[in-house]
Amino acid sequence: MHSLGLKVGRVIAAPFVLIIRLLTFPLRLLSRFIRFLNTEPEERPLSDVFADLVSNAKVRAQMWEQVEALRSHLLRIVLGLAVGVGISLYFTSQIIEYLARPLEGGLSALRAIEVTESVGVFMRVAMLSGVALALPYVVFELWWFAAPGLRPRERKIGLVGIPFASIFFLAGMAFAYFVMLPTALPFLLSFMGIEAQLRPNSYFGFVTGLMFWIGAAFEFPLLVYLLTAIGFVKPRSLAQQWRLAVVMIAVASAAITPTVDPVNMALVMAPMTLLYFLSILLSYAAYAGRRKSSVPVA
Repeated sequence: MHSLGLKVGRVIAAPFVLIIRLLTFPLRLLSRFIRFLNTEPEERPLSDVFADLVSNAKVRAQMWEQVEALRSHLLRIVLGLAVGVGISLYFTSQIIEYLARPLEGGLSALRAIEVTESVGVFMRVAMLSGVALALPYVVFELWWFAAPGLRPRERKIGLVGIPFASIFFLAGMAFAYFVMLPTALPFLLSFMGIEAQLRPNSYFGFVTGLMFWIGAAFEFPLLVYLLTAIGFVKPRSLAQQWRLAVVMIAVASAAITPTVDPVNMALVMAPMTLLYFLSILLSYAAYAGRRKSSVPVA
């Protein structure tokens, strides 16, 4: 009789227990995430790790588990990009019209000569906007894969840097569209007095490529800050090699710049040079914070 009463009580309490578990699930998930952020990783010399890979079957099995985890993260990144592109498809027509505004006459100034050219342009613009939309999730997946090997402070810095990755990328795209295009297009369209018959494929390939690479270049300060916070980069090295960096920036600007004139090349080189020196300042800030956190408290 007692066991029957217990069973009846469990049946009656089951819905309430389920409701309580569902209500407390976000709190339990948040608690696990906070513990993960504050867990110290196991630190071992790199030489010992390679030695164990050769001699220890268990360590080799753990390595293959990491490879499998990386494959899972990459698969989710691809799925995230697919979702981002899928969402952006709904707005692609409006984005295409907006990107064509720097042209006199807008979309009507373009002439397609291939049957599938307009479709290719549509997908190209959808992919660029999809990458911009899915970038926070992509960076989060990369952080989630690397986080177990980072210290708590480094994990938190990387987590905070995720939204800034999108902000810097969008800022670079905006700079390419609002600053570079209005100065580059008149030069290109009037070079040597030859009237250009623009095709959708060439125009949007030029615009999307320029916006993507300038957006990627704007990620450099954030990347340097994160690498310094982790310990891979030192600000003194960046400061000492600034002349070499300027030369490399000039070469990269020449490759990215759509025209050969020095004015448009300077429009790319100037912000990239400023971004490099900004990276040095951020690197010093990250290095100071890293040294401060490593000093034992008396």
